[in-house]
Amino acid sequence: MEIISLMNDLASLGAAGLMGAMWLLERRLSGQREQQITDAHNRILRDEQRLQSLTDVVERNTAAIARFAELQRQMCEILKHMQEESHHEQAA
Repeated sequence: MEIISLMNDLASLGAAGLMGAMWLLERRLSGQREQQITDAHNRILRDEQRLQSLTDVVERNTAAIARFAELQRQMCEILKHMQEESHHEQAA
């Protein structure tokens, strides 16, 4: 209600008062909008940091799984080789 009261007071000064009231209102709303934009920008930056952290974790996990899979493949090859050697020794 303080804006309306201010506008009434300035309007009593005539056209110049009304123009002043409109200017003050525009400045106030513009300031609020700037704050909203700043807040949104800060949220985007925080979300970007969180997303980068999540991406890093996924990349590290993927690399660990790939290394684990390669080790399992190598172990299977070793066991297969040992089994073949065991069969050759038993056949001889």
